[in-house]
Amino acid sequence: MTEKGRNMATYDTEIHTGGGWQSDEPLMLSIANRGQVVPDEGAPPTGTTVTWNSPEAGAGSVTFFDGGSRFEGTAQFPGEGPVGYRGTLST
Repeated sequence: MTEKGRNMATYDTEIHTGGGWQSDEPLMLSIANRGQVVPDEGAPPTGTTVTWNSPEAGAGSVTFFDGGSRFEGTAQFPGEGPVGYRGTLST
């Protein structure tokens, strides 16, 4: 998937509530500053941690594993309690 001509890493996600894991909306990443946090074509390197906090999108923190093919962490979306959050790189 692209935005403004850039490729983004897109992950199929799940949240964990008291009832177990359930599908959630995709997570799309495109992050760069002085260097590429998420490469133009590919996923974040293993050990990369991304944290966000936004009134519109809530808050979360995830760490990437297995060459960026998956992540694990937590998220809290507006009006909801904190949940486990995980994802796998979309194919």
